[in-house]
Amino acid sequence: MLSVGIDLVEIDRIRRSLQSPRFLTFVYGAEERAELCARGMPPQSLAAAFAAKEAFGKALSTGVAGFYLREVQLLHRDNGAPYLYLCGKALHISEERRLQFTVSVSHTKRYATAVVVAF
Repeated sequence: MLSVGIDLVEIDRIRRSLQSPRFLTFVYGAEERAELCARGMPPQSLAAAFAAKEAFGKALSTGVAGFYLREVQLLHRDNGAPYLYLCGKALHISEERRLQFTVSVSHTKRYATAVVVAF
């Protein structure tokens, strides 16, 4: 199975969501929060990670149903390359379907986007 998911997020939407104390822990996993915190929690990075979670759900053809957003974490390798770290139900679904994923993210001043390919 080859499937693609894409999402586009307004960075200001994420910036407004940060006003809720629960937002970070509900949406972002522990490893992801640690990495984002080390970089100063830039809103464009938070938005790109949010877009990656949505794109992951689209690549699965489930939307964001069946797993928690925090179970799909956008992390970066030493060279800066992004990758998805899965846990919980997101990992279980992926293993059950024998899927691997690749992700690409980008942002401008106003928008962040992510593309996830499931193969």
